[in-house]
Amino acid sequence: MEFGRFAAENRAIRGKGKPETFNFLGFTHISGKDRNGRFMLIRKTRRDRMTATLKAIKDGLRRRWHYSIPEQGKWLRRVVQGYLNYHSVPGNFPTMQKFRTHVTNLWRRALRRRSQKDDTTWTKANKLAAAWLPRVRVLHPWPVERFTARHPRQEPGA
Repeated sequence: MEFGRFAAENRAIRGKGKPETFNFLGFTHISGKDRNGRFMLIRKTRRDRMTATLKAIKDGLRRRWHYSIPEQGKWLRRVVQGYLNYHSVPGNFPTMQKFRTHVTNLWRRALRRRSQKDDTTWTKANKLAAAWLPRVRVLHPWPVERFTARHPRQEPGA
């Protein structure tokens, strides 16, 4: 498997396509490029993991069908925050926004199924999501920023 900084160039010379990807620790790791054309490691949430989590949330909403909206909101906040705590890495922001949108849609659909007269529109669902679901933001810095020392190796004048 070819992966890394020069994988795309080496494969292009041999007439092959894009570098291969691999799954590790819940992410699909992709060799990519940043805006300036330099190598960049792209980490995206594994599709099967996200689908499984959304299915578990859907089942959880089914079990909490008759709970009040604040109780459902508190439960959803804890579940979504836990998911975001792990998966909010640089480069995965669009996927996390999609995850939050899917959760909002699942909640909207669950609320609409509680009554024939329900009028939960996307406008109301977005207000509920703004009130109860955490905002998506990158919680983990790049590894280079995380592991570099914040102090000089030698003290000046020593």
